[in-house]
Amino acid sequence: MSKLFEALWRGDDDGVVRALREGSDPEAREDDETPLYRAAVGNHPVAVRLLLAAGADPGRASGEDDTDLPLCGAACGGHTEVVRALLAGGADPDQEEGFGFTALAWAVRLGHADTVRALLEAGASPGRPGPDGLAPLVAAARRGSTPCVRALLDHGAGNVAEALDEARRWIGADMAAVLRRGLVEGGGAGDTYEAVVRRVPEDGGVTVVVELLREDGAPGRGDERQTGHAAIATLLEGALGIRVPHEELAARALRCGDPEQDDWTTAVAALAARGDEPAFTAAAAWCASPDPLRRALGARVLAALPGFAARAVPVLRSLAAAGAPGEGAGAGGPTAAAREPALSLATALGDCADPGAVPELLGLARHPEPEVRRQVAASLTGLVPAGHGEAVAVLVGLSRDHEPRVRDWATLALAELPDDTPALREALAARLADPDPETAAEAARGLAIRQDPRAVEALARVLADGDPDGTPRETALAALEHVRDPRIRTRLEWTAPRCR
Repeated sequence: MSKLFEALWRGDDDGVVRALREGSDPEAREDDETPLYRAAVGNHPVAVRLLLAAGADPGRASGEDDTDLPLCGAACGGHTEVVRALLAGGADPDQEEGFGFTALAWAVRLGHADTVRALLEAGASPGRPGPDGLAPLVAAARRGSTPCVRALLDHGAGNVAEALDEARRWIGADMAAVLRRGLVEGGGAGDTYEAVVRRVPEDGGVTVVVELLREDGAPGRGDERQTGHAAIATLLEGALGIRVPHEELAARALRCGDPEQDDWTTAVAALAARGDEPAFTAAAAWCASPDPLRRALGARVLAALPGFAARAVPVLRSLAAAGAPGEGAGAGGPTAAAREPALSLATALGDCADPGAVPELLGLARHPEPEVRRQVAASLTGLVPAGHGEAVAVLVGLSRDHEPRVRDWATLALAELPDDTPALREALAARLADPDPETAAEAARGLAIRQDPRAVEALARVLADGDPDGTPRETALAALEHVRDPRIRTRLEWTAPRCR
């Protein structure tokens, strides 16, 4: 048995195979632990499948008092692939281990959203309370995990009103102070501990991690909580049909200050879903605000409102005229307050898909922030009318940008232009040897669209040398529809990736 457990501790799947072939019992224990539990906790999905195939019982408990289930151990670590393997092997998604915990109860309380979704898809009850009496949706709201709440709502979880009260209770709370106070009071340590706080961007928000250090600096206890409570409240209000004032939704978005976080995107989606005149009026007013982040919010909402694009574009063009592209930039680069209005404006103008906004997009192309330039190129894709020389020149310049994602999107925009000129072809050909594979593939596709013979060998290189599952190969395969010669097209279609 030691061979089997040694292989599991090392994460040696081949060693697991050898041990099983030599007669190791997949159900025997070592130090009160089953091999399957060790593989599940260690996040070894291949070993889990091997043990299940050898006859290991996915529902057999481990530990001195038989309190620990493999499925719960995997759920605690957020080991979703292991969870799926155990479920496929017959594990009961609602089986309780010691102290009344199920795998879903663990995953929800620890914020492992992918694991939560896997368990729900396998039939775990979305309403079964945990050992603390909290329904899963309420526990997810307390945790502050927006993805967990989404998964539970998608599977019909109840206790929505109770979960909404819980989410609202934590909006704007100083989570680091809350966690530190709980750790100190729970351990009776007084002020002899030093608290170390980390804020980790993940899962569409921020996870606050607090660790207490002992007097000698050694790590003691810790706790963590996610901070998506505003987004969760917005989702739950939508589920209950509660109409929240525009300004309250705006405050939730602006409090987080990041258009990529759930607090912001969920508020924008809620406002856009209204699709009415009051929402348009509020968003247009925000575009005239002296607060740059509020202007960014207004732009995002205007672009997302269905049926208002024609009226939104003049507001957005006025917003572009009101500030220089590099507004707020200093020696250290643009601040977030300068970047976000420009990024949101470029995104919104692209979403409105009005060729009349091309001049404003071109004016943002020199922005010092790469993400803004990338979005300009993306928004110009398919939007530039034929014969627009200035737009072609700007896109050619962006296709030479030092940032790969800017070059990629600019090359894609060039490929999609309705023009076919020698200068445009040369600009695309210049990107065939680009160090970024996606940019090179887009350049080859652009030449294939224009029936330029240089596309053939460029496409062959991408198909033969690229990642078999990568985006460049997908781009090259999509380009084959533009290769008119059936013999050449057949040869390219049969070009297989070389083994590496």
